[in-house]
Amino acid sequence: MKKNALITKETVRDYSLITVSTMLIMAGVYFFKFPNNFTFGGVTGLSVVLGKVTPVSPSTANLILNVILLIVGFLFLGRSFAFRTVYSSLLLSFGLSAMEYFFPLNHPLTDQPMLELVFAIALPAFGSAILFNIGASSGGTDIVALVLKKYTRFDIGYAVLFSDFLITLSACLVFDIKTVLFSFLGLLAKSLVIDNVIESINLAKYFTVVCSSPEVICDFIVQNLHRSATICEAQGAFSHTHKYIVFTVLRRAQAVQLRQFIKKVEPGAFILITNTSEIIGKGFHE
Repeated sequence: MKKNALITKETVRDYSLITVSTMLIMAGVYFFKFPNNFTFGGVTGLSVVLGKVTPVSPSTANLILNVILLIVGFLFLGRSFAFRTVYSSLLLSFGLSAMEYFFPLNHPLTDQPMLELVFAIALPAFGSAILFNIGASSGGTDIVALVLKKYTRFDIGYAVLFSDFLITLSACLVFDIKTVLFSFLGLLAKSLVIDNVIESINLAKYFTVVCSSPEVICDFIVQNLHRSATICEAQGAFSHTHKYIVFTVLRRAQAVQLRQFIKKVEPGAFILITNTSEIIGKGFHE
């Protein structure tokens, strides 16, 4: 019963995060990307171009493209095609169409394109980072990348970047030079923002503590911070005294508590604290 309850709780949490992050992407795309004709990659960028050269709106074009890509995903990926991605992709597609109906926009919200570019990058980037962090995505060109990964030896990162570049380049055919330059600026900034947000979300502190009394420190880590640690014996190169090294990884708030505790119980301890965002193991990323 406990295991089932835990799974249900985690599922609710994950899908709540997927819903919130997809709504962030939706807001950034509909209110800032579509009205300004920013085309920096992805299905939403291609939808902007199609909305200009065809009778359909960008929201409708996005819905059609995502449904096609979802069908492609089911045909080529089968059961390995993540339901989370399907949920996020459909929520984004139908959500954009609903926003077009309830909040019709005929022009940008402001007369400051640079300000709107910032929000067009930041909101979807933050939402995408949350999705990537829990093993989901909003579909689109990610589905093409998964198909390529399964059936070819293409470098997926370069393939996605190349497709985003081509989509952005297509803006040259239908929009003015200012819109094109803004779109390329958005393309350059997008991946950097997503990477930085993911690192910030996962940021933890790696402690290397050289001390004489590891038991007290480890008891605090286990009993108060509910983490674990590794102890190694060591010897000082200069003093030749017997020492211990304690290794542990903590979240930022826990790191402050441990640093204050060590300062109180063993002021002479030597502490190295390193930022890290790639931690695989129990209590972090499985």
